[in-house]
Amino acid sequence: MAYKTLDEIGDIRGKRVLVREDLNVPSSEGKVTDDTRLRAAVPTIAELSDKGAIVLVLAHFGRPKGQRNPEMSLALVTRPFSELLGRPVQFIDDCQGDGAEAAVADLQPGDIAVLENTRFHAGEEKNDPALIAAMAKLGDLYVNDAFSAAHRAHASTEGLAHVLPAYAGRQMEAELDALEKALGSPDHPVAAVVGGAKVSTKLDVLKHLVAKVDHLIIGGGMANTFLAARGVNVGKSLCEHDLTGTAEDILAAADRANCTVHLPYDVVVAKEFRPNPPIRTVNVHEVAADEMILDIGPAATEALADVLKTCRTLVWNGPLGAFETPPFDTATVSLARTAAALTREGSLVSVAGGGDTVAALNQAGVADDFTFVSTAGGAFLEWMEGKELPGVKALE
Repeated sequence: MAYKTLDEIGDIRGKRVLVREDLNVPSSEGKVTDDTRLRAAVPTIAELSDKGAIVLVLAHFGRPKGQRNPEMSLALVTRPFSELLGRPVQFIDDCQGDGAEAAVADLQPGDIAVLENTRFHAGEEKNDPALIAAMAKLGDLYVNDAFSAAHRAHASTEGLAHVLPAYAGRQMEAELDALEKALGSPDHPVAAVVGGAKVSTKLDVLKHLVAKVDHLIIGGGMANTFLAARGVNVGKSLCEHDLTGTAEDILAAADRANCTVHLPYDVVVAKEFRPNPPIRTVNVHEVAADEMILDIGPAATEALADVLKTCRTLVWNGPLGAFETPPFDTATVSLARTAAALTREGSLVSVAGGGDTVAALNQAGVADDFTFVSTAGGAFLEWMEGKELPGVKALE
């Protein structure tokens, strides 16, 4: 797709640039507990400031439902953001209106200010033209750097792109570039790892992927639903028995598309779900009635590693087992390390996304070795479903 980047922005000294970032960071007791999203925003903000722009950062925080809520004020992020940028960051306590206009008028070229939570206004989530117009009065240009909010058609993520000259920020550009390499026009063979607890949350992803990839690796609780569809007795395992028919349809669609679906043939089982219980590794046909499947077994994991060695591209969303609880992180960690090693040697382009996925890759110590790890959750999933993202579409 064609969109303008910061490379085409021209001379912006003294211009007011509204930059949509995702600063919706986890916090506890008034402190930021994970600054991943703040760090992702640094390249774009620093570049615009260095070029002499007046940088006005728009973002949402939490779900204040169109009301002012001091616990969801973006004032919380200004100090940690300033420390990461290594330069002052001011705070303006609205994102529209006379007060905000007066505060912006006092800013000098190179200055950076975070504007108050866009969701304090009911018009934000309604993409209200009046709020869009009021925000647009603060800026001369618009930059969207928040891929993770691009699946929402809100005033600050989509509306502003239609009323101001619009550009993609560096994080947005990196994300779109990675996604194009992963599923837009990838090098084949392509493998997709899709894990997680339930088939129901990823039905559209699975239906879309079977027509796009050469190998579909299904893990997590959702693999049990596919095993049940194939007649395997999965015991007490998490399984959506009412969706086995849907699973059969997806397997049939994969056959028609020449996509090989990989389900585990050996599994790690336990009678109770807790850290380090007694476990057995068994063939999938040997799961006892009182046992739960909690991870993929070593033989299947090794076979999946061999599949990745034949592939040129990998898209990963979701863990293979109940990875938060040891030892059921073994398969996820092992396959992630294989993917990381193949990426380091240059034979694999690996793109991963989704909250659990990022946590699992961090646990395996390989997040930095993947070609690209997306911080987006819902937007990454909707992109894997083949949906058009309004915040991206508006940049075209």
